[in-house]
Amino acid sequence: MAIYTRKGDKGKTSLFDGKKIWKFAPKVEAYGTIDELNSVIGAASSFISNRLIQKELEQIQNDLFEISSSLAVSEVLPVDQIANRPEEFEKLIDRMTKQMKPLNQFILPGGSRGASLLHVARTVSRRAERNIVQLSQKEQVDKTILIYLNRLSDLLFTFARYVNFLEKRKDNFWKKR
Repeated sequence: MAIYTRKGDKGKTSLFDGKKIWKFAPKVEAYGTIDELNSVIGAASSFISNRLIQKELEQIQNDLFEISSSLAVSEVLPVDQIANRPEEFEKLIDRMTKQMKPLNQFILPGGSRGASLLHVARTVSRRAERNIVQLSQKEQVDKTILIYLNRLSDLLFTFARYVNFLEKRKDNFWKKR
């Protein structure tokens, strides 16, 4: 089977249910950003040796496919599979945060390759969240997606700090001028 179909050559794409929409539509922007986030997480994972974080990132990538599928249809498609994930993220965040020095000021994104890419993933997650909030002003969206993405960006921030912590890299604090 060929990867190309030529069906999108005129600027439209088909949703899973067959409805054709412009490729610049808010819905396409939303699930396209989720796809970008999934790719950045995959890249970050390739530089991380901690098995717990790798395993969690892989599960997040699977979650993101569920979210994309929900967004790629005309009607609201609930994403029940992710309902408990924000709570799971909070537990992971709390567990990792207890092991690190408390934060009382802003840090600059960076550190190791894996941590740096996790910071990029965090910012893409925030953009995906903004896109889906914007989409939700015009169309119905499963609210679980918004909660998930909000917590996911917190988790990615914590993962970035934790990866640096494991690699004995100190937080690089923002210095106000």
